[in-house]
Amino acid sequence: MTDFTHDTPGTRAKEWQTHARWSTLPTLDPWQTRPDRVVVLAAHPDDESLGAGGLMAEAARRGLQVDLLLLTDGEGSHPGSPTHTPELLARRRRTEGEAAARALGVTGDVVRLGLPDGDVATHHARVVRRVVDVLGDARRTLLVAPWRGDGHPDHEAAGHVAAAVAVRTGARLLEYPVWFWHWSTPDDAPWALLGAVRLDEDARSRKELAIAAHVTQVQRLSELPGDEVLLGEELLEHFAGDVEVFVSQPATDPALDDLHRGDEDPWGTQVRWYEQRKRDLTLAALPRPTYDRTLEVGCSRGTLTRALAARSEQVLALDASPRAVELARQGLADLATVEVREAQVPDAWPEGEFDLVVVSEVAYFLSPVALESLVERIRGCLTPDGTVVLAHWRHRVEGWPMDGPHAHDVVRAAGLRPEVGSWTDRDVEIVVLGAEATWPDPTR
Repeated sequence: MTDFTHDTPGTRAKEWQTHARWSTLPTLDPWQTRPDRVVVLAAHPDDESLGAGGLMAEAARRGLQVDLLLLTDGEGSHPGSPTHTPELLARRRRTEGEAAARALGVTGDVVRLGLPDGDVATHHARVVRRVVDVLGDARRTLLVAPWRGDGHPDHEAAGHVAAAVAVRTGARLLEYPVWFWHWSTPDDAPWALLGAVRLDEDARSRKELAIAAHVTQVQRLSELPGDEVLLGEELLEHFAGDVEVFVSQPATDPALDDLHRGDEDPWGTQVRWYEQRKRDLTLAALPRPTYDRTLEVGCSRGTLTRALAARSEQVLALDASPRAVELARQGLADLATVEVREAQVPDAWPEGEFDLVVVSEVAYFLSPVALESLVERIRGCLTPDGTVVLAHWRHRVEGWPMDGPHAHDVVRAAGLRPEVGSWTDRDVEIVVLGAEATWPDPTR
């Protein structure tokens, strides 16, 4: 975050727009992935109108569903107001937000989460869960949110929420700066990440109407001290042109790595009976006594990895969490046949073939589209006589769009290998996929 206030001198719009890099901004096409839905996050009513109003207007004109998620009511915009309590400001800003949405042609839902203005970051996990529930399988969704580097704490918190949601749901993410234009300078801008959406006259007009609808922000509340204009003319100049500038950068979700940093065994793999029992069931489900080369997708701290090593000539264990990889390497250092590698699957994938692939307690931490890609990765690396084992918790997984049974259904539907065995009880489901004709002779 950056220390700044709305009433201190900032960088003028003209300084940005006359910079050599401004005229060479690449044109960004929000519609290239053919979304059928646009979901816009805003930390406060007016953020979306300023940063993405033109895009929202164009999406609505194209007939797309446009949903707006307002994280706070913006009741903290005038903390020293002698005429408006936070409750009154919240009511007025809710009404203004509805008027702005109508001006932009929003056709979907306007969802208010009612978080405390100025404290979005504290509620990160809760907001991620809520937004994931709204998006679900979002491979055809464009998610638009404040930029993670905007400098305003609520804006950055909203951006981190959106980044996590994009990873979990498969949405395409675009981020819009707001206060960044005020406190930063062209020489410090991340130009390589910026792209421009060109606005036609209709989109510009609708955006102007939407911004004007936020009366409490663009006009004085009264002539008394503490009721000054929050969004003055100089700031609004940044949002009056024929382009909207968005940041395109990879979405990240550190939740699982944070779990391992806070607890070296967050799943209790070494102490919980569920984990011990599931591990024994998984090993018992393997149709062959030994395998040449085993791939474990999502090894956490390596407890199952050690057990697989006893049944394999070689084991390659993958995990996306740097901390989990560090812990697994430490715990498995005595096993020369095991390699632990940091990898974000399915994009990062090892070379070579494997005759056993184990996916345990990780499939539902992928987006639905990423899980489908994982299946294709496995299909491409599995030997003709190879075995795939899935093992997952059967209850609801908060904050992700899939649970274990859903994830297993996705894999089954892909026809990766015939299902040759399964175990299902109240808590766990284990599925074995393979070629039954290649199993050892049970009489020997």
